[in-house]
Amino acid sequence: MKEYAVYKGEELLCVGDVVECAETLGVKITTIYTYAAKDRRKRAEKSKNPDRWTLAYAIDNEE
Repeated sequence: MKEYAVYKGEELLCVGDVVECAETLGVKITTIYTYAAKDRRKRAEKSKNPDRWTLAYAIDNEE
């Protein structure tokens, strides 16, 4: 299962799979997928206040 790092601005909120992140943040699993969407990242970059956006990044765990 993929792991995600969830940030609000530059603050790391949690790291884990979608279920762990959803439980930690008190949101639905689909919300974590929304945070990880590429269009959301693009909108956040263009925003006047990108630090207010919550974004998730998939972590590549290849060993």
